[in-house]
Amino acid sequence: MRILVADDHDVVRAGVRSILEDRDGWEVVAEAANGKEAIEKALATKPDVVVLDYSLPLMNGLEVTRQICDRLPGTEVLIFTIHDTDSLVLEVLGAGARGFLLKSDARKLLVEAVESLAVHRPYFTGKVSEALLRSFIATKGRKQDLLSPHERTVVQLLAEGHSYREIAKLAGISEKTVESHRANAMRKANVSSTAALIRYAIRNNIAEA
Repeated sequence: MRILVADDHDVVRAGVRSILEDRDGWEVVAEAANGKEAIEKALATKPDVVVLDYSLPLMNGLEVTRQICDRLPGTEVLIFTIHDTDSLVLEVLGAGARGFLLKSDARKLLVEAVESLAVHRPYFTGKVSEALLRSFIATKGRKQDLLSPHERTVVQLLAEGHSYREIAKLAGISEKTVESHRANAMRKANVSSTAALIRYAIRNNIAEA
């Protein structure tokens, strides 16, 4: 079993590695501290499972999940986070993740989650299943006005203080497209300034304060 662990905290990565490598035949083949690094190392090592923190710098877990699932269809993604909002669960599943685990449950459930994904079975705790049901009931028959994955990436990078030129280079798009995504995000978030958009990003777990 080949595993990649992506989290921006050294202590968390060390703890996850310790739990996983205690199993015979399991190896953490790479670690990543940000979203860009997670994608690069996933493409280089082609792990069976990626244990992925949602709140990564440079590119958040949603965009990382989308790119890994598109480019490495044989790799499963386990979202590993402190956040459990209903909308977040739906978004990462829509991006291609097939597992979702809260960090508070890691010690007792991480091995079980990785085992399930390794044989391509989805993994959700009871709490996450309840969140999915609530979201389905709440959104049934009503259109959601969520940011697209590209818009979320641009908003996160803006909140982290990157310039349009830096965002364009990181996301592989033009500066004009960056501006377009920013404008669309502002419209959807119903805000009138970049500062207000950044506050929106922090409130909605797109970026960390």
